[in-house]
Amino acid sequence: MKRTVFSPSRSGMILTYAILGLWAVIILFPLYWVAITSLKLPIAVFAGPFYVPFLDFQPSGHAWKYIFVDVRRDVFRPYANTVFVATVSSLLALLLGSSASYALARFVFRPKVGVIGLFIGCVSIAAFATYNGVPWIVAVAGAAASYILLFLGLARRFRKTLGNSDIAFWLISQRMLPPVVVVVPIYVMFQQIGLLDTLTALVIAYVAANLPIVVWLMRDYFESVPIELEECAAIDGATRYRILFSIVLPLAVPGLVSTFLFVLVFSWNEYLLSLFLTGARSQTLPLMVAGQNATRGPEWWYMSVLILIMILPVIGLAIALDRYIARGLLVGAIKG
Repeated sequence: MKRTVFSPSRSGMILTYAILGLWAVIILFPLYWVAITSLKLPIAVFAGPFYVPFLDFQPSGHAWKYIFVDVRRDVFRPYANTVFVATVSSLLALLLGSSASYALARFVFRPKVGVIGLFIGCVSIAAFATYNGVPWIVAVAGAAASYILLFLGLARRFRKTLGNSDIAFWLISQRMLPPVVVVVPIYVMFQQIGLLDTLTALVIAYVAANLPIVVWLMRDYFESVPIELEECAAIDGATRYRILFSIVLPLAVPGLVSTFLFVLVFSWNEYLLSLFLTGARSQTLPLMVAGQNATRGPEWWYMSVLILIMILPVIGLAIALDRYIARGLLVGAIKG
């Protein structure tokens, strides 16, 4: 029988599985190390390394008791903040981004470059005025009025336009900019409107940061849905919204689920924006874990428990949604 890549020889299969097994051990060993560290007493942590429970060391729930009983209030608030902010921001980003990506996939837009320049100029003036002490409500109202007047008077003079691909590229280019470049202006903006150290500020910041990812991923997925299905439904009298909710969205469930999980992971692990925008009241779990690691005090080994309770929900969600994720990741792989 002729050997192909899909029917390798016995030796080839043994070598393949051996390599995959070795790679799995390399990938999973850090998680195993964190798990067994959470079952060690402090003296076993310092006296190690110990790898095998009941042989190298006697397992103990001391660290878990410390986190969930002794300091549970200090842990519960950051954990609840993380769950709330990550879930709400991911759902909002998915809702807004999916709507925008469907529009980019099915409609043709021709925004004028001059009109976009007017909008950016008015926003810049409002930001400059707010930075120099003008109340932000007054600055926004003045900028909006100026934009409307300039738009009515100058819009017809502009000729050069952009297309859907230009809009999509501009959106994804927002993720190319390092977050540390814009974190100070973001901090000043939320300070001026009184939203520092609030969950609302984190939700807004995370939605803005993750929206380009949702648009970019879901646009490709919506383009892979045959437009003939929508045209047939339109011929039968279905409205645009009926087509969207009854045909397009059910077919796009794998893409929606995989995109939601990607965005959720980004929000769940986000550190920089949370560091600048939050305080003790709205602190998230990544900040708490980093704080435990930075202090290097007598309780630093309890960080292994914090890491586990931080990553296990995401891992469990990924396992539960595996069948959707596997299909969603193949978006755009086969076209024709």
